[in-house]
Amino acid sequence: MSRYILTGTPGAGKTAILRQLELNGYAVVEEAATDVIALEHALGNDKLSDPSAFIDKIITLQGRRQAGMRPADLTIFFDRSPVCTLALSHYLGVAPSRLLIDNVERIVAAGTYERTVFFVQNQGFIHATAARRISFEDSLIFERLHERIYGDLGFQIIEVPAGPLPDRVTLIQQAIERLEGHSRDGGPIGEGSALT
Repeated sequence: MSRYILTGTPGAGKTAILRQLELNGYAVVEEAATDVIALEHALGNDKLSDPSAFIDKIITLQGRRQAGMRPADLTIFFDRSPVCTLALSHYLGVAPSRLLIDNVERIVAAGTYERTVFFVQNQGFIHATAARRISFEDSLIFERLHERIYGDLGFQIIEVPAGPLPDRVTLIQQAIERLEGHSRDGGPIGEGSALT
């Protein structure tokens, strides 16, 4: 089972990429933070009164979703990971909780995810939503923080530049074929891969 992280700044287009990858036959695991934010809003909690508890809710939901994957899902894309939650903790100025630190240490030591991370780059703008209330300028700070933390933990980043959705998905799929040594139908990779 190969587990790849898809990350990047909010509003970069990760969700659209994941939907297309899912339609193309890959298993995907949704981002936990957006769902935790939506739940908090539904409960009438528009402000983060306890950022540490918020971070722990995210890391707990991430763990549950990861545990629910089936062995038959040979290639899985995760919309963010505990490393992203660590970046969020730093961005919010919150000391990482023991739960968060333990999760990050565990996934790094166990090789839970592939060491190659797909970093979806910003598109030059951001659309605000109920769960996404970050300015474009702040999103760039968040983006750089993610890159630094993933790099510090020894992950290799493949950048997915801004562009049309089909081009972004093709880049990711070709990278997966190269990394796994086969195409989706099990055949060998040809010399013509765009990433050679």
